[in-house]
Amino acid sequence: ETLETLIRQAENYTSILFCNTYRNMALEAAASIQEFFADVGLYLFGADVNPEEFVNRFFDSLFPLVYNHLINPGVMDSSLEYSECIRMARRDIGPFGNIPQRVLGQMGRSLLPSRTFLQALNLGIEVINTTDHLHFTKECSRALLRMQYCPHCQGLALSKPCMGYCLNVLRGCLAHMAELNPHWHVYIRSLEELSDAMHGTYDIEHVLLNFHLLVNDAVMQAHRDGQKLAEQVNKICGRPNRIPTQSPRCSFDGSKEKHGMKISARNGEETLANRRKEFINSLRLYRTFYGGLADELCANELAAGDGEPCWNGEDIVKRY
Repeated sequence: ETLETLIRQAENYTSILFCNTYRNMALEAAASIQEFFADVGLYLFGADVNPEEFVNRFFDSLFPLVYNHLINPGVMDSSLEYSECIRMARRDIGPFGNIPQRVLGQMGRSLLPSRTFLQALNLGIEVINTTDHLHFTKECSRALLRMQYCPHCQGLALSKPCMGYCLNVLRGCLAHMAELNPHWHVYIRSLEELSDAMHGTYDIEHVLLNFHLLVNDAVMQAHRDGQKLAEQVNKICGRPNRIPTQSPRCSFDGSKEKHGMKISARNGEETLANRRKEFINSLRLYRTFYGGLADELCANELAAGDGEPCWNGEDIVKRY
């Protein structure tokens, strides 16, 4: 949910850029922006999509808009065939300089660790769900029955098992769970290391929320090199056969709050990095969960307290 919110916010930032700065392109760019961030989400959540492909696809679709509205502007519009030629020529002409490569590098460095982190979390959930329903052996079930209910037969329904007796029974019953403990410990340590590495250029929050700035730099660079780019396009695609048309404008009005299009300051405590840190810190508390499960159950739920009379498997005693 946090990642989905982050993706929506980054998409809004990019849409706001076009609505505020490049209004003539905003409506035409909307579909490409939406598709780009949809692909980001699909990749993060494990779908078989390629970051290089969706980054290039975004800049391919952006070039005809920049060319028609900034480099060769007017109330005329080129044909779909001509726009397609411009789109196909983008990678050869390189109108945006090294910015597509920078975006690809940042996406590659930040998306993969986040995708891996999510996959690791899902693996942890599967482990927990698998161990949530215990299946005891007949011997274990018999020992648990004796420990919990045999006192009832002697009219001692309120008696609890002695601590030592409880530990002996539960440690035996949960021995297979305790075997998970070293693997669980390694799993948590791996999450810690992965989380620690997700900063700077590897911080998905920083990369996504600053994507619109790189898009703006790309558009500005193409605008500055407009004359040279126009000559290159004319050589590759020829001169356009223009037809009169009205350029659609951004439909959002100046008050972006009405449309949820306001860039809001992010609370430092609500950043993805801080939430990830809080999660890792809480997970550390359960580092020995599987190894200490028997002790935890006996101490907090099943066994009698210190100094209390308790059931030792045969009779009520003052201590085991």
